[in-house]
Amino acid sequence: MTMRYRLLRILADGRFHSGQDLGSLLGISRAAVWKHLKAIRGMGLDVQAVRGRGYRLAEPLELLDEARIIAAISQPMRDRLSALELHTELGSTNDRLRQRAREGAAGGTACLAERQTAGRGRRGRRWVSPFGSNLYLSLLWRFPCGPAQLGGLSLAVGVALMRSLRSLGVEGAGLKWPNDLICRQGKLAGVLVEMAGESAGPCSAVIGVGLNVRMPPDAASAIDQPWVDLHRLSHRPLSRNQVAGQILNDLIEVLVRYEQEGLAVFLDEWRDHDLVAGRAVQLHLPDAVLAGRASGIDDSGALLVQVDGQPRRFASGEVSLRMTP
Repeated sequence: MTMRYRLLRILADGRFHSGQDLGSLLGISRAAVWKHLKAIRGMGLDVQAVRGRGYRLAEPLELLDEARIIAAISQPMRDRLSALELHTELGSTNDRLRQRAREGAAGGTACLAERQTAGRGRRGRRWVSPFGSNLYLSLLWRFPCGPAQLGGLSLAVGVALMRSLRSLGVEGAGLKWPNDLICRQGKLAGVLVEMAGESAGPCSAVIGVGLNVRMPPDAASAIDQPWVDLHRLSHRPLSRNQVAGQILNDLIEVLVRYEQEGLAVFLDEWRDHDLVAGRAVQLHLPDAVLAGRASGIDDSGALLVQVDGQPRRFASGEVSLRMTP
């Protein structure tokens, strides 16, 4: 654990700590404490300094904790979790697990980070990832089949996330095809599924979830679309570690069943949460923009849209969907 992170764990309680006390706890000089505090500010965290009282974070932080995450996972799903990696900082949790997959890591390996420096969503979009505020979580899963046989996997993942929100008492969110959780106020979460392997199998899938838990105002200014977080939606404070454990629990449960029975068993549940069906939409294709009205999904998970009065079918890899007023 780096000295900066050790200092941050002390400050995470949101209380004042004198420079002298911090130096004594860490075994460093007050000048070194100040140097690390500047570095923490450089991570986007608001460190307050008050003469005669010391230093504190403007808002307490709940840092990732393996024991608390594991405690939120049921025993049967815990048995399917091969490894749990917690990182202070990564470029991307998905990139980390893609590398671990190439190294032979077992399916059921999970990875979380306090901060991502190169977080991304679908089609290479940047995912804003401030330190210690939201969830950046990826799960590696191995399948005996090839990638082409895993159609609609991201939709099944969306069902898992909706189950997690329900278990956490969060209401008002729904699904935007193929892999976003949204509500009236804006985007709550996104899913990025990346596959690798032989066309005939086996293959691996790295399932990345970015979930806004408590977005800092400064970080929010870098987001180029409406957004919302759990803090605004929930009627009670939610633990990041509990949320992480609940998501891992429901993801693993859904993946086990998806591997056995495919997408069909999740279609009705996905349709119950579909916020796009019946809405006017724009479809951004590589070489065109089409306007139409969404009419749900077919049994393979493809989007159905009426374009100029004609039914059209779109797969998730080829199109970006936007709802219009």
